[in-house]
Amino acid sequence: MLRITKGQLVEASPTPLYLQLAELIRAQVRDGAIKTGDALPSERELSDAIGISRVTVRKSLDVLLREGLLSRKHGSGTYIAPRIEQPAALLAGFSADMAIRGHAAGSIWVEKATGLPTPDEAMALALSLDQPVHRLTRVRTADDEPLAIERAVVPARHLPSLDEVGISLYAALEARGAKPVRGLQRLQASLATAPEAKLLSVPVGAAILRIERRGFLPNGTPVEFTRSAYRGDRYDFVVEVRELRSEGGKIETGKVESGT
Repeated sequence: MLRITKGQLVEASPTPLYLQLAELIRAQVRDGAIKTGDALPSERELSDAIGISRVTVRKSLDVLLREGLLSRKHGSGTYIAPRIEQPAALLAGFSADMAIRGHAAGSIWVEKATGLPTPDEAMALALSLDQPVHRLTRVRTADDEPLAIERAVVPARHLPSLDEVGISLYAALEARGAKPVRGLQRLQASLATAPEAKLLSVPVGAAILRIERRGFLPNGTPVEFTRSAYRGDRYDFVVEVRELRSEGGKIETGKVESGT
């Protein structure tokens, strides 16, 4: 439980009160006094308990929300946010990954459409420009909190009906015998655009991890081309690294092949 008193804030300090309060909350999270998923008192309760203005409390919480230490659920309150650590070499769908972690995966659909591929999509999926594809764009959520925007493109021949896609695209592909077994990913740090910020409930310019993924069938046929934008304040992608070895005068390097 969060325990902060006015005596812990130093009004004469050159550090503004809202930044002092933010650091006190960080310290209690680090010390385990408050844990992931714990709810914070309301702004009014904090203001009354500490003896500072609600404006100061709000500014402090806004700092921690931008950092990703806190999350806010509409109509529910402010919570200590979880941070998801995902192996970048793991080939698993978002829904399966969230289920393993004990979170309820969900989707907010932005687009479900069929059309002809763009040149980039045709090249990534080894298609001609007259072969139709399905485009599926959605916001992926965990426990109703938006975590990523996912834009997937799959050849229409592998998924005859868009109605077959529910929570999990990989489950729909698996039912058709077309689930990817190998993937290649490219990760890039970026900043959230205004439309992305609105969908992900983050400030414009917040840290974003952009991931471009191609998924392949056992015979090497491309079956998925996905571009995603993950919230940088919620996700850490972890990659195992190995020692660089030289055998017979040749340097051997490892290749990370992955998907999500």
